[in-house]
Amino acid sequence: MKIVRKAMLSLFAGFGVMFTLGLTAAPAQAQATRTWVSGVGDDVNPCSRTAPCKTFAGAISKTAAGGQINCIDPGSYGPVTITKSITIKCDPMQAGVLASGTNAIIINAPADARVVLQGLDIDGLSNGTSLSGVRVLSARDVIIIDSQIRGFNSAASGGISVDSGAVRVRVTVYNTSFVGNTTGIQVISAGGRGSAKVINSMFANNSAASIRVSGTGNSATITGNAFYGSPKALELLAGGVADSFGNNAFGTVSTDAPTVTPLG
Repeated sequence: MKIVRKAMLSLFAGFGVMFTLGLTAAPAQAQATRTWVSGVGDDVNPCSRTAPCKTFAGAISKTAAGGQINCIDPGSYGPVTITKSITIKCDPMQAGVLASGTNAIIINAPADARVVLQGLDIDGLSNGTSLSGVRVLSARDVIIIDSQIRGFNSAASGGISVDSGAVRVRVTVYNTSFVGNTTGIQVISAGGRGSAKVINSMFANNSAASIRVSGTGNSATITGNAFYGSPKALELLAGGVADSFGNNAFGTVSTDAPTVTPLG
């Protein structure tokens, strides 16, 4: 009897070790290549189509690098920091991102990353405290399409700020409006490796400049855009350069024509 009891105890002990090892070796939950957010979602959900998350920040942690976040319906999806290649695509509806006293979207991804933002309504609330709508610190390519960026009007804020230091970044903006910011787009990378290509977009009532390029090596290319209500449509500082295809439209600031440097 004692021998049988010892054998059974040894057997149960073995099962216990196997169970413990099984728990230790259990794989982490895989990230999805496509996730979803909804205005009535919940960030405890897996961000699937039938169980969506509520915020971009909640969804991005469950989305694999190179994956895509989609919006099921219009909603306010909150600020987010992007640290990998990803697409946030919310057309045909527009997804709101409200920011007060901070940046709405920070992109600090690897130097070979590609980030696409489409169909976003990014609002700094025009309260004089919000920083930038999209602040680009690191990535290879950032593409912003069919979006609105407005109300980022603190002293140094920009609708888009390309502030990438020594990392080379190419920002492409298409069919996007910039309204009521201090600067619509500013390319101010300290290492002189930032560039912005701006196509078919609209700038209105940005209080300092529509587009600012500052620092040797930084550049902008503008084509097919409309500039209204800003003291400077294009401001070049400290060696920043810009190219224009000559098909941009310039409106008025109050009763005076805008200052365009050096294209005027």
